[in-house]
Amino acid sequence: MKTLRQPLRFLDMSEMEAIHRNALRILAEIGMKIDHPEALERLEAAGCKVDHDRRHVLFPQDLVQRRVNKLRADFASRDWPRSMAVRYSHVRFRREAFGVHPDFTVSAGGYCVFVYGLDGVRRAATLQDTRDALKLAHQLDQITYTGLPVAAQDVPLAIRPIRMAAELVKATDKHGGIEALTPFDIEYICRIGEVVAGGREELRKRPILVGYAEARTPLCIDANMAEVMIEYVKRGLPQSLDTMPNAGATAPMNPAGALALGVAETLGGLVLAGSVDPDAVVTLDVTLSFSDMRTGIFKYAGAERVSLLGARIQMISEFYGCPSGVHGGKTDACLPGVRAGAEKAVSMLMPVLCGAVGFGTVGHIENAVTFSPAQLVMDNEIARYVRRAVTGFDVSDETINFDLIQRVGIGGAYLGEEETVAGFREFLNLSPFFGVEPWGSDPSGAKAARWESMAHAKARELLAREIPTPLTRDQTRDVEAIVAEAEAKLRERGELA
Repeated sequence: MKTLRQPLRFLDMSEMEAIHRNALRILAEIGMKIDHPEALERLEAAGCKVDHDRRHVLFPQDLVQRRVNKLRADFASRDWPRSMAVRYSHVRFRREAFGVHPDFTVSAGGYCVFVYGLDGVRRAATLQDTRDALKLAHQLDQITYTGLPVAAQDVPLAIRPIRMAAELVKATDKHGGIEALTPFDIEYICRIGEVVAGGREELRKRPILVGYAEARTPLCIDANMAEVMIEYVKRGLPQSLDTMPNAGATAPMNPAGALALGVAETLGGLVLAGSVDPDAVVTLDVTLSFSDMRTGIFKYAGAERVSLLGARIQMISEFYGCPSGVHGGKTDACLPGVRAGAEKAVSMLMPVLCGAVGFGTVGHIENAVTFSPAQLVMDNEIARYVRRAVTGFDVSDETINFDLIQRVGIGGAYLGEEETVAGFREFLNLSPFFGVEPWGSDPSGAKAARWESMAHAKARELLAREIPTPLTRDQTRDVEAIVAEAEAKLRERGELA
């Protein structure tokens, strides 16, 4: 079926050029603090002006522009992996026409530290919660990728990313991005990825379990994040520098200024990656929002964020030519309910209408701090609704069905016609979560909370099923051996009891 012909645009080309132009000025005249000696040496060799004592870098505009030009050319011509799941969605390493993508992907993950369980209790996430969340995500048909919906707090922090990666590959083949907290994590997570992919070269061709570096807004990259990014680039795995400007707190309140700041930061990461390897597989990323003025919390939802996300999608996907997903399916509500549903539906639908190739991470409540298994089930159904909403229909003499209209004639009925029986499943959204019920069908009012009760029942049903691991016995053994080796090394270093 066809879909919408044109995406929604919040920016015109002159506005995107103004954001880019000012991002270049920010890097050239203000610069960034990068707290990593090797990064500073590489950037200086690439042509940046570096003050090693202050760990301050100024990026010449022509240098940044050359990297941008190469990025655009690479996306149009290089034989890169076709796509890769990242922590919140996915990116496509190829040039595509900017438009609405009815084949958008939906991602679970997010590394939440709390769970709002089916018993209605919010608590710290455990290893069993991690396994249950992955089991749910694996079985839900709208979920394309999943990272770790929850991070087990009963697993020591030093080994947690590696253990979480092992749990992910044992539970599902919907491999999403992973959190790598240190370069130590990267070595062992990559080895787990190699076991699953079939070797180091195969992992480069089909990258899975790839973490990311993140700037500390405004305009800082700390030593650990610089080291993480450099390590991934050296391994030949795709990278981006994610930035999270919090407008009003760590970025200008004006959306244009916040977006320009975030673009500057991720372009700084582009130059850093190129200074390590001129042929690095790199994309751009900005995850920005507004600060809640009462609490200072980074708002993952809210009406005011819609235009900000739309503009971000345009800048990354249209202006720079890097098709990517975006944060969506988010809510700042602390409990599932009407508010959560409204915020999630809008933050799924609008990014898709604005040209995102995917969104995530779903299943969250409470500003992406808490995971809810029931909410994940509900989000799956909202995503199905959105997918149908952006899917259009074909128009031709054949699909108009003139002969049928003539046969039924004036005052007739189509309910019993063969074409109706054959076609209704194609055209209707038949999710049981969106049933059509006449008034009075539930005199007791028990269905007032039907969504929540249906979601709880569906989650319990899926969790009760036995799901085989997608790994072979040998792969499972090898993955567990890698985790055991990492644990032994951490004990040897005194970082694990």
